[in-house]
Amino acid sequence: MGSPALRETYKRAYHGLLASWCRRELEIGAAAEPFISFTFDDFPRSAYRAGGAVLASHGARGTYYAAPGLAGSTDALGPHYDATDLRDLLADGHELASHTFSHISSRTLPSAAYAAEIARGETALHALTGVPPSGHFSYPFGEVTLGAKRAAGRSCASCAGPSPGANGPRVDLNLLRANRLYSTSVDRATVRQLIARLVRPGSWLIFYTHDVRDDPSPYGCTPEYFDAVVRYAVESGARVVTVSAALAALRACQGPAAPSASL
Repeated sequence: MGSPALRETYKRAYHGLLASWCRRELEIGAAAEPFISFTFDDFPRSAYRAGGAVLASHGARGTYYAAPGLAGSTDALGPHYDATDLRDLLADGHELASHTFSHISSRTLPSAAYAAEIARGETALHALTGVPPSGHFSYPFGEVTLGAKRAAGRSCASCAGPSPGANGPRVDLNLLRANRLYSTSVDRATVRQLIARLVRPGSWLIFYTHDVRDDPSPYGCTPEYFDAVVRYAVESGARVVTVSAALAALRACQGPAAPSASL
């Protein structure tokens, strides 16, 4: 599709269109305290067994976006979760959220089929745990189409996307901003600077990663790296909470704005 510069221009234009389309907004007041949430996509076992232990050591909990079709499998991220992990995760106070059933890209399905994939994933998680999932969602591969954003936004309490930065003062619940924690490509100093720059009253910073192990995939991080980042978050003065807890607190101090006309 042309030169790299042309591809980058197209990418930015498309992301701008996504950001303006089908918004479901929540206004964060300037007086609201800052929040940080740590999330995990796909749910490899190490995300809970190692990553969850790090969070707990700092008195924090995380949000786990699980794709039931990956349960019990092994891939480049290592072994994925099983039923025992789900039970233990919930007992420890972490949050279980949706990532479709099959871990499928929105680019491969019509919007109606994508909505069905989300519903199928939530039904499977409910069957595995006996507990309804939280209603929060993350787009697999960070891939979002206009139709998928509308479909997911109609059924999910929030939808996390691939765009970095902080959420606020106007939060799009259909496309939450989230930041990578990949220890092979994002160094600790960069993350620390990001936290120092973006943690302020009226802001909500979300981080995401995958596996947490000594020899991580390109999409994960080491336990030492993750511990350092969680420590930076705690030291920043922000409240480190799950996605559900952050949204509940934000709604309590400032009600949602009216939906945009694009809905």
